Amino acid sequence: MSQVSEVLRLSPTVGYEARADVAVLWLDNPPVNGLGDTTRAGIHAGLKRAFEDSNIVGVVVAGSGKAFCGGADIRQFNTPAASAWPLSRDIQQLMEASRKPVIAAIHGVALGGGLELALGCHYRVVAQDARLGLPEVNIGLVPGGGGTQRLPRLIGVERALDMIQTGVPVTGKVALQIGLADAITPGNERALSGEDVVAAAVKFCREVVKKSDAHPVVAARDLNASNVDFDARLASVSRKDRNASAQKASVLCVKAATQLPFIDGMVFERARFDELVAGTESKSLRHVFFAEREAPKFAEGRGLALRPLERVAVLGAGTMGVGITMSFVNAGIPVTLVEREQAALDRGMVMIRRNYEVTAAKGKLTSEQIDERVGRITSTLEFDALAQADLVVEAVFEDMGVKQAIFERLDQVCKPGAILATNTSRLNIDVIAAATKRPGDVIGLHFFSPANVMKLLEVVRGKAARPDVISTCLAMAQRIQKVPVLVGVCEGFVGNRMLTPYWREAGFLLEEGASPQQVDRALTDFGMAMGPLTMADLAGMDINWATRKRLAPTRPAHLRYSKVADRICELGRFGQKTSGGYYRYEPRSRAPIPDPLIDELIADCAREAGIERRVITDEEIVERSMLALINEGAHILDEGIAQRASDIDVVYVHGYGFPAWRGGPMFYAETLGLDKVLARIRALRDEHGAHWEPSPLLERLVAAGAQTFDRRH
Repeated sequence: MSQVSEVLRLSPTVGYEARADVAVLWLDNPPVNGLGDTTRAGIHAGLKRAFEDSNIVGVVVAGSGKAFCGGADIRQFNTPAASAWPLSRDIQQLMEASRKPVIAAIHGVALGGGLELALGCHYRVVAQDARLGLPEVNIGLVPGGGGTQRLPRLIGVERALDMIQTGVPVTGKVALQIGLADAITPGNERALSGEDVVAAAVKFCREVVKKSDAHPVVAARDLNASNVDFDARLASVSRKDRNASAQKASVLCVKAATQLPFIDGMVFERARFDELVAGTESKSLRHVFFAEREAPKFAEGRGLALRPLERVAVLGAGTMGVGITMSFVNAGIPVTLVEREQAALDRGMVMIRRNYEVTAAKGKLTSEQIDERVGRITSTLEFDALAQADLVVEAVFEDMGVKQAIFERLDQVCKPGAILATNTSRLNIDVIAAATKRPGDVIGLHFFSPANVMKLLEVVRGKAARPDVISTCLAMAQRIQKVPVLVGVCEGFVGNRMLTPYWREAGFLLEEGASPQQVDRALTDFGMAMGPLTMADLAGMDINWATRKRLAPTRPAHLRYSKVADRICELGRFGQKTSGGYYRYEPRSRAPIPDPLIDELIADCAREAGIERRVITDEEIVERSMLALINEGAHILDEGIAQRASDIDVVYVHGYGFPAWRGGPMFYAETLGLDKVLARIRALRDEHGAHWEPSPLLERLVAAGAQTFDRRH
């Protein structure tokens, strides 16, 4: 706390400082000064102390470190600490009843409960670059501390609805313009601590004391919503939105603010909050929130110095190479893009500019920004141009021989200490690393297509990979705004390995009586972004056909095998790129159209396999698909391929369109009950055979009475 002296500690997370006639309450609960029970207690005690001290004319509430307040401590949700006295409303009532002004000094962020705390203050002084918002919908909640009741009274109903329903914050500069802030710190410099804002707030406090002894209370303001169409707001929420329930509840809460007395509106809001916080949707979204933050943690790399990553090279200017290149240059990192042939290099550069122009057409980039980003790319046919790169990402054809030859050349050309990465989605990293004399510098960076859009990055750890290489790549992923997950080496790593049983069950269900459109519809109704067969058509069926042929010699002969996908590929139908796969496609269209030819092919495969087709329910499609993912995920966890069950959830939410509001396949299993999941898998084994052998980890956990995969939770 810069320039703060004689601070009295009122609680473990709140300090009190008297600056002559103005009291400053310092929130000190790293990392974002969350409003946990001790912070609330400290604020309440500090306010009481200041109000009872005749030498104090006003109070400034400020945050230590880099933020005012990031909101409630969501780690305490569904625990006794969350409901411990005083609650946020008790603090707000105390401030609003005071004849002494209370000023929020906001730097960094005031989000969620942090902004609600500020709304309970009489005034708000902000840094220009501060961010103020109510993002609770992002974790499946509505503001629970009066945000939906006070914000519309301060900035208007439409503007408040925009902020609450989307969860998007505004800057301090915008906050002043819309009436959310009363004063702003001068200058354009970034405030790295709250001290400058506190100094401005203390000065502001003394000025308002001189002007009046009555101070504005947001809760007492009138509210006019005569022109607001709440029904249209509700109708705008898609049932596929990850936070649909929270969005609708937030609209209803703001509507209540326009129809009910303030106290009754507060009761209505809190009831909606309590319903949501106890529900599976919010618990799932909160699980994903924490899982994303846990995933980059790597115990062996703690405290290690990271390798410098100032210059990156990408080898291959195809679809993946282009997307990977854009990911780095978007983060301000120069890239050398290397190809073998000029035509391929030219196509890649055209694709990059075209992608940026599409973004610009949506108003998200200027022509100057496009030129700036493209200008960070050096395109060349010279392999030796890789020599000075700190990181080389290989993104060429998925063939082991090709990749081994490339890494042998990289070993000769690249400087000592350079990280050599492959973008393979399935191949063995250890075999690729063995082609070099520096296997410790080799790692897998499995980007997902389109790489410039998809957030997931599987960081694949070979057995020889050095810890500092792993840590550097995990940090790099966050630098380029990806969500990294550390995974081990196996066929398909985590995501694609789990796709194998998922697609397996889709093929079996087709043979047993389902149609492609029924399988896809059942799973999109469940919440998947895309059905498995539409996904296969989009990805290109030839890629997985090649994998199946490669693995055919190792496939146990006694296990059931569906030939549907192979037969489709034998017709030259590889999905959208050939205008036909499980579905047919019109020219320049991605809309799947059911194809009677495929229905006949499926029936033929069923007859050849001696399968009597029957009516398949949507419930059976969902159950078998989800249990296949869960059981394979448990195998992966048991083998140590993933560090945590929550990492598997991150992979599936961000890489494969699993609904975040269900938390990922492993969390979904926990909501069903691990004992019930195991019972159903055993029943499927008895009915369908050895494909359904339960994971030993699942059996051990159920035998021990565990309710989660990660015991530490």
